[in-house]
Amino acid sequence: MTLLIPVFTIIVSLALLAYSADKFVEGASSIAFQFGLSPLLIGLTIVSFGTSAPEILIGVMSATSGNSALAIGNAIGSNIANIALILGFSSMLIPIPVSSTVLRREIPLLLGVVLFSTALLLDLKLSRGDGIAYIGVLMLCLGWLIWQGKKEPNDMLATEFNDHVSAPEPMVKLSTITIISLIVLLVSSRALVWGAVEIARAANVSELMIGLSIVAVGTSLPELAATIAAIMRREFGLAIGGVVGSNLFNALAVLGVVAIIGPVDVDAMVRNRDAVVHIGLTICLLIFCVAWRGNGGRINRFEGLILVAVFIGYQWLLFVQEGS
Repeated sequence: MTLLIPVFTIIVSLALLAYSADKFVEGASSIAFQFGLSPLLIGLTIVSFGTSAPEILIGVMSATSGNSALAIGNAIGSNIANIALILGFSSMLIPIPVSSTVLRREIPLLLGVVLFSTALLLDLKLSRGDGIAYIGVLMLCLGWLIWQGKKEPNDMLATEFNDHVSAPEPMVKLSTITIISLIVLLVSSRALVWGAVEIARAANVSELMIGLSIVAVGTSLPELAATIAAIMRREFGLAIGGVVGSNLFNALAVLGVVAIIGPVDVDAMVRNRDAVVHIGLTICLLIFCVAWRGNGGRINRFEGLILVAVFIGYQWLLFVQEGS
């Protein structure tokens, strides 16, 4: 089979994933708002879930079709791209300050989640017990985020979310948009998995490699555009909050779903290479964003350059080691 069809399928699927994920978040957020959920809680939970919906559904489709390596690569690769590419490039344009108290508490939580997630990968196996543990910790994290949102109702992040969750719409219209968006997400994620697997087979590269590179970067590009738009509007909390929330869901929900659907073996490179980069970048995010330097915490242009350089170096390493 010519590569033209799988490549075209991936391009179309990524476009549909980006559009449908955005509409899904918009519809679900508006429904939650009309039911009385505060904008801050919507941002910390529903928006975070929605931005990870493509990765979660790709994980489901990959695991059910026996391509779990693709799902694992996409989960970790997306987190690496979110920090190194999205926040790195965005902060090179405009330094990103961290003023939200909730975010300063959520970032250390993210590091703890990443360490926990990696610990379950050390034996190079994901069992159903691991999957249950991932989902259990996710529920605890969501409970903690909801508590934080209620504890800090006037946090700066709440104002930024409030600007994007308003304008009452008929419930029938919102429900229709949300359901159709979810269907498109399901179909496009399945098509993306098919295209990625076909390219991996034709190019004689591993599904893990495709998940860590093409699929991970592709699913992160819409978030890059959204983050740049947010910082241009000076909504810095939204910019960082979207990445932190997405990474939390990717590290727990995606790997949890994969493990529950079917216990799988994990490539040693995930533990020895990818997890190390994942942890290292999350530590960098914590160091840059926590107010230990007397500036309230921020990612400046130089730090953004470092993050982008790490991303480029990591992608180069993937291709070098794949070819060796």
